[in-house]
Amino acid sequence: MKFRSTVAAGMSAALLVGMLGGAVSAQDPVVATPGQDVKMMLLPKFLGILPFDQANQGAMEAATELANPSAFDFVGPTAENSVAGQIEFMTNAPTGGYKVVMLSNNAGDQIGPVAAAAVAAGTKVVTWDSPIPTAEGESVFIAQVDFTETGKVMADMALSILGEDGGKFAILSASPDAANQNAWIAAMQEALASDPKYAGLELLETVYGDDQSEKSYEQAQALLSKYPDMELIMAPTSVGIVAAAKALQDEGLCDSVKVSGLGVPAEMVEYTLNGCAPEFALWSFVDLGYLTYYVSYLIGSGALQGAEGEVFKVGRPISGNDTFTITKDPTRDAGLRVLMGPFTVYNAENVEAAAK
Repeated sequence: MKFRSTVAAGMSAALLVGMLGGAVSAQDPVVATPGQDVKMMLLPKFLGILPFDQANQGAMEAATELANPSAFDFVGPTAENSVAGQIEFMTNAPTGGYKVVMLSNNAGDQIGPVAAAAVAAGTKVVTWDSPIPTAEGESVFIAQVDFTETGKVMADMALSILGEDGGKFAILSASPDAANQNAWIAAMQEALASDPKYAGLELLETVYGDDQSEKSYEQAQALLSKYPDMELIMAPTSVGIVAAAKALQDEGLCDSVKVSGLGVPAEMVEYTLNGCAPEFALWSFVDLGYLTYYVSYLIGSGALQGAEGEVFKVGRPISGNDTFTITKDPTRDAGLRVLMGPFTVYNAENVEAAAK
């Protein structure tokens, strides 16, 4: 996929405006025109968990605000059939008349050729939460946070929980094909290797629960059995962190082993207050769904091309910001992103208020 050069595009637009005597700056942000008919699909990794329901809530807010005559479809596979299911939904999207598929990718690079085929048939692909690693077929990725920063946040939480001397920990991830999970884990490993303050942290193993509660619970139990000297399970997945915390609680091990990672406050209150999960982090999935829908509407209606350097406004502030820019994704060679941010770290002092 080819993208316009930011510098060249900006210079051409500025030159044209100057020649025509126009008063509009090339840097003026794009603003959505409500009421455009843009049929869209919100396709999470799978259905049935709170973060994706919250993203749907945010998307519905944006859809109402933009008065899109076509209601978007919130559809998805089961967790057990996530990869094949996502590929099937993407394959059928052009036939269904969708102008944009909003995808949280759980199929790794497998979905790239399918996304490219959808684009060739007239359906744009905007990713959110988890991108297509090669960016094949993808217009832009709506990044919830900076993925490099995610690794540092997890390393900092591990150090905060285990103390300056560090300790042994394992990672309980989602699926091996989840691009966001893999990027966060790689960023954490990079942080551990590059900063001496993390020298005492020892990563024992990374295991996968496929974002299924029962399997994640079993994987946590297996880690507890395999590594009796393990002091922390780091789970960068909302399903895995709850399952690991429950495993610790059921085994009566919360005094000696802790859980951290990425979780939803409403699901983590009990485990944070009882000491199983002293700290964890997340962003607003409602805001992520809202921003994703807004960008997809702008691209689907032709107001945005999905090019590096484009600036646009959304209808309400997200963390105090209502203007965003499409930029190069520093974590992928070919991808573009819109960065939302920021992280919030939750503990016993703020988790109850956030869960309401």
